[in-house]
Amino acid sequence: MTIIAPNRVAADLIDEPTDRKRSTLDVALNFMKRQPLGSFGLLIVVVMFAAGVLAEWIAPFDPEENDFSAMMEAPNLVHWLGTDQLGRDIFSRLVFGARTALIVGFSAAFMGGIIGLVLGVSSAYFGGWFDLLFQRVLDVLMAFPLIILALAVVSVFGTGVFNVILAITIPLIPRCGRVVRASALSVREVPYVDAARALGFSHARIVLRHMVPNVIAPFLILLSAFVGQAILAEASLSYLGLGVQEPVPAWGLMLQGGAEEYATTAPWIAVFPGVAIMLTVLGISLFGDALRDAIDPKLRDR
Repeated sequence: MTIIAPNRVAADLIDEPTDRKRSTLDVALNFMKRQPLGSFGLLIVVVMFAAGVLAEWIAPFDPEENDFSAMMEAPNLVHWLGTDQLGRDIFSRLVFGARTALIVGFSAAFMGGIIGLVLGVSSAYFGGWFDLLFQRVLDVLMAFPLIILALAVVSVFGTGVFNVILAITIPLIPRCGRVVRASALSVREVPYVDAARALGFSHARIVLRHMVPNVIAPFLILLSAFVGQAILAEASLSYLGLGVQEPVPAWGLMLQGGAEEYATTAPWIAVFPGVAIMLTVLGISLFGDALRDAIDPKLRDR
């Protein structure tokens, strides 16, 4: 019988977390090496997320404070990105606007994705009249562009952060449900689903435990794309005056206040919010493409 020395056992226990950390670091470095654009996109998303979470500590001014003695000042050492027509610091409003965009974007994408995931998998699993009815409802909802359907929902429920999230969530449900259902149709025919039925498992357990985990890969890719779409939709609704309302800092509202009237006299009022929207959506899109390449086995070795 082989006797292992106590100090050897202790050394193995100490080295195990180190090996796990090294493995995680290797995975991260390998992802950065294989997906440089995806890493750049992830960096943008992390910076925007940090700006939204730490807005109170990053922003040098109150985003809702009016300073009529400093209206439409060009970028300078005091106001790094200048001020708007009411003397509010644009950098501070951009930082707090990142929080609004991320709250609306992630909330709408997560809620729409989860509801679409459950409905899409359930439709593929049950089939029959439920699947037929579900597909017809999806056809009706998919006939409307996202922004048009969101405008219709906002016109019914009103403006505000929660109503904007609801308005963007509803158009995302059919877009997720259609793709997830297509993936779940092939999963429904695998032997372990038939075995679960034969063992008498409930429909909820089969759907949630045996089918949903096997469609997570396309779902995660959709989720990353939905975040960018939701941020664009929120900015569009706010720009039209049907989204987040003053004095809440939002990138769409900042565009509304300076895109046309002050385009020539104070272009920084509209340029910086537009750049923030563009960089955020670009970062999310690049990271989503890299995530697809990393998850999809057909593209992993390319």
